[in-house]
Amino acid sequence: MLIDEQPSPEQIKILRAISGEEPLGAAERLYWSARKMKAAGLRAQHPEWPETRVQAGVRRIFSNARS
Repeated sequence: MLIDEQPSPEQIKILRAISGEEPLGAAERLYWSARKMKAAGLRAQHPEWPETRVQAGVRRIFSNARS
């Protein structure tokens, strides 16, 4: 971790106060937001695609994603 990536004391205090469920909820919201943005990007790139194809493209992209 780089020096500028170190959490500040205030950030550490906030993170320690978060319940166990909150990070999971945040991760879930992030996941669904990313899917919505990817769908919007596919619609912009392929305006002729029907919604079923857009959603199939999103599923394919996310099923092949690597972290």
